[in-house]
Amino acid sequence: MPSTAFAAADFKVFDVVGFAPRMSEIRARIRPKLEMLGQRLLPEVSRAIGTEAFPHVARHARRTVNPPDDTWVAFAPDKRGYKKHCHFKVAISRNAIRFLFEVGPEHADKKRWVAAWKKNAPKLGPVLKRMKGMAFFKNEHDEEPAAMLADLSVDELAALGEEVLRTRDGQFVVGRVAPASEAGRWTEAQYRTAALETLRALSPLYRLH
Repeated sequence: MPSTAFAAADFKVFDVVGFAPRMSEIRARIRPKLEMLGQRLLPEVSRAIGTEAFPHVARHARRTVNPPDDTWVAFAPDKRGYKKHCHFKVAISRNAIRFLFEVGPEHADKKRWVAAWKKNAPKLGPVLKRMKGMAFFKNEHDEEPAAMLADLSVDELAALGEEVLRTRDGQFVVGRVAPASEAGRWTEAQYRTAALETLRALSPLYRLH
């Protein structure tokens, strides 16, 4: 059975210059692994969020000129798409693998989710802070986190929800990152463990409403 582990050479795909050449490499090398990873993680994802989930591998259909700097598989409780929902994502880019929970700018009810996050942050925040490496990212595409959750007070954690409403493109992104130098040596089992450990820690965020 083919492996879903990303080798060091897979991260080099994002060094390929030009839209068409990079997309060709993504389709050939990265997308098949993301599709397999999505299927293999799916039962645990559904169990963790308490409802049927569906994997969505990025197609980058809106891009025609600038090549993507990352690509991913996202999980959400909607067969048609993930952007209107809270979603979990495994993303690969030039320098890192990221395991993320996101409330994006297209979420169907951002105000309601933010209100629920702010109400529950005093309870959920300390739990998230206990997981090593859990961080907040300003943008879903960032390889470097903006802040480690362990360094934030409960009030600061609650305030992160406001990022979703601050601008039209606002988003709430938390998760963990592993550098390519480390993740490029991982086995398939290590990818699975890292993804599921992060997902289970973040799963209460799916149920906020």
